[in-house]
Amino acid sequence: MRRLPALATLRAFEAAARLLSFKRAAAELHVTPTAISHQVRQLEETIGTRLFERRTRQVLLTPEGQVLLPVLREGFDSFARVIEGLSRKQRRMTVTLSATPAFAAKWLVPRIADFRAARPDIDLTILATLEVVDLDSGVADLALRYGSGPYPGLIAEPLITDRFAPVANPRLGIKNRGDLKSATLLHSDWHRSDPRNPTWRHWLKLAGIAGIDARSGIRFSDETHAIQAAVAGTGIALHSLLLVAEELKTGTLVMPFGPEIDGFTLHLVRGRERPLTEAMEAVQAWLRSQFALAENAHTGG
Repeated sequence: MRRLPALATLRAFEAAARLLSFKRAAAELHVTPTAISHQVRQLEETIGTRLFERRTRQVLLTPEGQVLLPVLREGFDSFARVIEGLSRKQRRMTVTLSATPAFAAKWLVPRIADFRAARPDIDLTILATLEVVDLDSGVADLALRYGSGPYPGLIAEPLITDRFAPVANPRLGIKNRGDLKSATLLHSDWHRSDPRNPTWRHWLKLAGIAGIDARSGIRFSDETHAIQAAVAGTGIALHSLLLVAEELKTGTLVMPFGPEIDGFTLHLVRGRERPLTEAMEAVQAWLRSQFALAENAHTGG
C-alpha cells in the first residue's frame, strides 16, 4: 500500500516550486497565499525535511525540494494528458457543414468516407439546405457558398470557380451543335435572379447559335434531378462540370461540344465571431485538398 502525503500538499508544493512564489501559486490554485504556506509546511512536516528557503519576498528550493519538483511536475503533467484524452473521447469533436442539396449529394457524399478514414475522431454533419444559415448562431460551423460575394461579417475563402457545358448520355447520339435543334433541353431552376446565371439562353448566345428556343424542354427545381434526367437519356443539360465530374469520368455522360462558360465561385465561409476549433481547421484543410484535386483534374495538372 502506498503511503503518500495529502494530494493538496503535493499540488501546493509543485505550484509554488515551479513558480517560485507562494502568491502566484495561490492565484493558480484559487486559494490564499496563507493556504499555500500552510500546505507546504504540512508537507515538510510529513516528509521530515525543509523544501524551501524562505527569504524576504522570495522563496528558494532546498536541494531536497529540487529533487522532489521534477518528479511531481512530470506526474501532474501525465495526469493532465491522460484526463484530457479521456475527456476528449467523451466530448467527441463535431463539425456541421452547410451546403446546397445538389452539392451535398453529388460532391460531398461520395467523398465523406475518405474524410472519415482520415479523421475518425471528428463527427461531420452535412446540413443540406438552400437556406442561408446564420454561421454565428451555431446552426452550422462552416458553409460552402456559391456566388460572387462579398459575404459581410464572414470570413470567406474562394475554393474553385465552376464551369458549365452541355452534357448528355452518349446513347442520345448528340455529337454536334446542329443536333441541339432536335434535342430536349434540360433546365435547372436558379434560386436567385442574376444575369450571370449559366443558363441555356446565356450559353446559346455565347455559342452564337440561333433558332433554338432557350426556354423549351423540361425544367427541374432540384439540380440533382436534372443530372439524373441527363444520365437517364431524357435530354441534354447545361450542367456544372464540378457536379458531373464522376459521370464524365466513367462515360455515363459526355460533353459533346463546347464552349464551356463560367459559373460562380465556391467559397468556404465561417462566422467571424465563432472561434476556429481544431476540428473546423481539419475540415477546412480537407476541403482545400479535395478542391485542389478537382481543379487539377479539370485542368489536366
